[in-house]
Amino acid sequence: MNNQILCFYKNTTSKIQIACISNIANWRFEQVVFPGEQLLFEAAPDAELRIDTDTKTGAIVTNRILCLDIQVLE
Repeated sequence: MNNQILCFYKNTTSKIQIACISNIANWRFEQVVFPGEQLLFEAAPDAELRIDTDTKTGAIVTNRILCLDIQVLE
């Protein structure tokens, strides 16, 4: 039985972001997401999407999104 869920994320900023998907089992996936780019992916229900964005000062801002919160409902 496939317990993966379909998820959607869009980079609505003008910055390049790094998306990292991981879950409790330490499965990890990283991808560069350009401004305006959309990311459609499958993940375990307990997975989390981490978005890292560089700021003008060089600091990295990290946002964490539960994959259940961005699940595509068919």
